[in-house]
Amino acid sequence: MELRTQIKKLSLWIFLIPFISINLCLFVSVNFHIFEGTFLSVDQIGRSTFTFPYIDGEVSISRVARTYPTYLIFKPGMIVTSVLLMVYWTKTNKIINLYLNKENKNNIFKTFGILSAVFLIMHSIFLGIKFDYDLYKFFRRFILLAFIVFEVVAQSILVYRLFKLKKIIYRDINGHVLILKIILVSILTMVAIASVPIITTTGNVHFKHMLEWNYFVGVLSFYVLTFLFWKKN
Repeated sequence: MELRTQIKKLSLWIFLIPFISINLCLFVSVNFHIFEGTFLSVDQIGRSTFTFPYIDGEVSISRVARTYPTYLIFKPGMIVTSVLLMVYWTKTNKIINLYLNKENKNNIFKTFGILSAVFLIMHSIFLGIKFDYDLYKFFRRFILLAFIVFEVVAQSILVYRLFKLKKIIYRDINGHVLILKIILVSILTMVAIASVPIITTTGNVHFKHMLEWNYFVGVLSFYVLTFLFWKKN
């Protein structure tokens, strides 16, 4: 089935583009001295000493991505990823319908997945734009939170649907990867719920940053598993 191959390729790009983009932004932020005296001189706010935020949480994703020149990497990367996500959820909806012998049914995971992509585009556009209004700050945080929630919900619903269909699709999938998908979305859900008291209070800044970086990779890892999940034609 050609559709499986398309989904596998999409999944790989959905992981690689944002992962490379955000870590390239981190590289530029930490190695700002390389760009001194050039037209790519890093904004003071975006500069950082050596850090590995996945462990020490010294900087946030926002800090390394929202200033010049890193936003030239981050924003296009996230927008391209958002478009790929829309295509991914549309094609995944189509392949599920094919297995169910249904046509033109919009499964709920498709709705959540596409909405998450829309919120990611909005977040990318508004990142780095400054307005000293509490309502705007709330709106920006809401967009980011909405992306995370809608994406994890979409992933969870899809995994549930795949689990229910495993007797039909077993020849075309790797069953062990399905188990890994279930474990991953369960961890993402539990971490999200457990983190609410922490992220809604002041303090614990380094922990919040560390959580942010690792959760970002966790959400993207779903697409690595999707690449491994579907067997080749």
